[in-house]
Amino acid sequence: MPELPEVESLRRILAGSAAGRTIVSAIVRETRLRRPLRHDLAEAVAGRAILEIGRRAKYLLLELRGGVVLMVHLGMSGSLTHRRDGCDPGPFDPRHDHVEFPLDDGTRLVYNDPRRFGMIKPLGRAELAGSPELRGLGPEPFASEFNAEYLWRATRGRLVAVKALLMDQRIVAGVGNIYASEILFRAGVRPTRRAGRVTRAEAARIAAFTPIVLSEAIGDGGTTFRSYRDSRGQPGRFAERLQVYDRAGRPCLVCGAAIRAVTVGQRSSFHCPRCQK
Repeated sequence: MPELPEVESLRRILAGSAAGRTIVSAIVRETRLRRPLRHDLAEAVAGRAILEIGRRAKYLLLELRGGVVLMVHLGMSGSLTHRRDGCDPGPFDPRHDHVEFPLDDGTRLVYNDPRRFGMIKPLGRAELAGSPELRGLGPEPFASEFNAEYLWRATRGRLVAVKALLMDQRIVAGVGNIYASEILFRAGVRPTRRAGRVTRAEAARIAAFTPIVLSEAIGDGGTTFRSYRDSRGQPGRFAERLQVYDRAGRPCLVCGAAIRAVTVGQRSSFHCPRCQK
């Protein structure tokens, strides 16, 4: 599932290639996404210029002229590619090109989603903060509000595993399964530890390593295991730098102990039994 680094990488590329262009229309080939596409999608976006492209948590936000925001969530397997010179359409089965937005320069933004767990939703800018998707989200991991003291207070009295807490979007927005494992490895904290037992020093390390790990992943274009591709059709490269995620049974890159796999909150999690306490 695309997490914050993948969505942020996508945002940065699209900001350079699609911002300033005008959406000519919307061609809908499949309405049955996670939430059915609105019947007025084409009417809501046609003729509107893309002013800028933002992000909140794992949501891509295309701000259009006239106070309209096109909210896009990639779900489990979705991608939003800018089909133009330099884009590799090879990885995308055209049968899953569910929505297409022709632009005024002859290029196209194409939403492809084999599993149809994503979402595309136009809404007014004034509705954005109060929308069900964004309402109640915690601070961004790069925001000053997400710091050692904030995380320390958020863990107090919590019985949930610290990895599950780090993935709770109400605590911090955008951190998912892959990066939570990597952050906790860097911080030296075992993912199964109860959040309430995390020390103040450990909370400080987790808070410090969260933006570091995410920034590194963004710099590598995110992580691709199976389906994720950026707007040019290219895979993310951060998988080559993962230290624990999906490395069960292989030696820890720091101490040599075998990486272990456990389940935390119904998600696969990976840690080093020697480096993480």
